[in-house]
Amino acid sequence: MRVDLSADIGESPPDAPGEGALLRRVTSVNIACGVHAGDPSVLRWILRQTREAGVRAGAHPSLPDREGLGRRRLGIGAGAIEDAVIYQIAALAGLARAEDMPLTHVKPHGALYHMAWEDERIAAAVVTATGLVDGRLAVVGPPGSALLEAARRAGLETRAEAFADRAYEASGRLVPRGMVGAVLTDPGEVAARSVRLVVEQRVRAVDGTDLNVTAGTLCLHGDTPGAAELARAVREALEQAGVLVVAP
Repeated sequence: MRVDLSADIGESPPDAPGEGALLRRVTSVNIACGVHAGDPSVLRWILRQTREAGVRAGAHPSLPDREGLGRRRLGIGAGAIEDAVIYQIAALAGLARAEDMPLTHVKPHGALYHMAWEDERIAAAVVTATGLVDGRLAVVGPPGSALLEAARRAGLETRAEAFADRAYEASGRLVPRGMVGAVLTDPGEVAARSVRLVVEQRVRAVDGTDLNVTAGTLCLHGDTPGAAELARAVREALEQAGVLVVAP
């Protein structure tokens, strides 16, 4: 049994101390592309640290919404989304080439992730953009989503993802961030949930419902309070349970 332990990074303030420590615990990262967060210098530093840590790097493109950290749904069409995603992947890929650090995957961020989860037109825009930049990139998204279905139809590699530090609704969607309990920060709780997600492929929703979630990538958020400690607890618990924590 194996799992990729992943983190969304590049979204914390440039002087935040946690992301370097987080990189030593995970096996892949999804890096903000400078639109919803980050700037060229920060992103290049992250890519350098990622290479030195032996961690896989992917692009984490978003809607053009820096003020809302990419977490607000905007009235933007599929064509504009395709353009924005091409721009972001290509920008990060350029920085990655400068650091001799190839990108391996693309995972939409925030509102774009949720829009591509359910909307076939948005999912197709993200997938088309990915393929136009580099058809070797895998697409990361929620199991059963329009996003992964669009990627499969386009012949791109897919990676199904579950969340270690986010609460689930009974529908299988994530609890909106504005609600109490949406983000989980207790290391013991997050570690136990992670082991169950990987070993049993199940997670407890906020209403007590047990959900089936089949995923090969387990995600943490770099801007969750105590993210590095969460990653340490999760990785130790997984390894103690006999799970091989390794990049795809």
